[in-house]
Amino acid sequence: MTTSAKTAQIADLKGKFDKMTSVVFVSFQGMNVASVTKLRDEFRKSGVEYKVAKNTLVKHALKGSPAADKLGKTLTGMTGIAWSYEDPSAAAKVLTAFKKDNATAKLEIKAGILDNQVLDSHAVENTLAKMPGKNELRAMLLATLQAPAQELVKLLNAPAANLVYALEAKRRKDAGEELSVRG
Repeated sequence: MTTSAKTAQIADLKGKFDKMTSVVFVSFQGMNVASVTKLRDEFRKSGVEYKVAKNTLVKHALKGSPAADKLGKTLTGMTGIAWSYEDPSAAAKVLTAFKKDNATAKLEIKAGILDNQVLDSHAVENTLAKMPGKNELRAMLLATLQAPAQELVKLLNAPAANLVYALEAKRRKDAGEELSVRG
């Protein structure tokens, strides 16, 4: 590989690391082509970018970042990199689900980075992968924002509903019907 090609690849990797919300480093050594293809398809569906890069180029791309020193031991052997740009937990969720569904695949999570914090493989699988995704957070926010409005509607409807119940009880009493207790 020529020096200019290496420089271009380092710049490309640096750009990806600069705009990512999280990244997961994996070892795919021993996986067959069909498994790797299936994994790449799962990444695409989740909006995760996956690439295999030389460890020395990744080290140069991360030079100067807080995570660079802590990743020295991680960047050995065959390394695949999964970048999440919108949903920080997307890559970790895909990888943990893939490992669970494909027990024979020799996929190993090496480490991850979230907010310039290096996460070990255990933290990636048990913390990052279990974080709520972007859509789940939106749903939680929407429910939180709607709760006061729903309570207000209930309070505004209560007097009218109570009037209807009182009028129905009066009608039954006048008609001689047995009154039943609402519960």
